Amino acid sequence: MKLQINGESREFNSPLTLSSLIEQLGMKADRVAVELNREIAPRDKWAEIHLKGDDRLEIVHFVGGGS
Repeated sequence: MKLQINGESREFNSPLTLSSLIEQLGMKADRVAVELNREIAPRDKWAEIHLKGDDRLEIVHFVGGGS
C-alpha cells in the first residue's frame, strides 16, 4: 500500500492502522501529532483508524529542549 507521508511516497504492507504505522516509523505516540487527509487524527482513535492506499499523512514530531 502506498502512503504519502510528509510529502514523500512510501510503501507499507496492509492492513495497517495509524498506531501501527507510528510504531513502524519508530516514533513515540505521545510525541507526535498526525493529520490524515487534512484532518487531525485523535490519538485515542489511532488503533481504530485503518489506513488505505493513497492516504496522505502529515506527521509532526515534538522535540523537547531548551534551557
